[in-house]
Amino acid sequence: MRFMIMVRANALTEAGEPPDDVEIFAEMARYHDELAKAGVLLDASGLQPSSRGFRVHYTNGKPTIVDGPFAETKELIAGYTLIQVRSRDEALEWARRFPSPFGQAECEVEVRQLYELDELPACEGVESFRQLQEQLKSS
Repeated sequence: MRFMIMVRANALTEAGEPPDDVEIFAEMARYHDELAKAGVLLDASGLQPSSRGFRVHYTNGKPTIVDGPFAETKELIAGYTLIQVRSRDEALEWARRFPSPFGQAECEVEVRQLYELDELPACEGVESFRQLQEQLKSS
């Protein structure tokens, strides 16, 4: 089971300023080292501010590009950690240990399970994704 731990953005992350508390980086490094040693870490990274990003908005199936920044920081993600664990309970335990991303400042971390291909209806598109995953594993 794969889970994504998402750190919600705030005004500081949207300003593009890294935390001035270097202990936060040390705590995050220790936590991610523990994940790696446990063999559950798949990926982790911080995201640049939305001012450097864009969205693709679809109207009647046609895409339109909308450049950032985006107003609602509570809807934005500042970073993520992707883990693969045996159960939801194990994901909960790792999430409880996640260091506070902004020290003493109020913040929120959201955890969501990813779909696995076996959970989706059998169809040509899902089978294409399965083949792509196999190709990526072998390269």
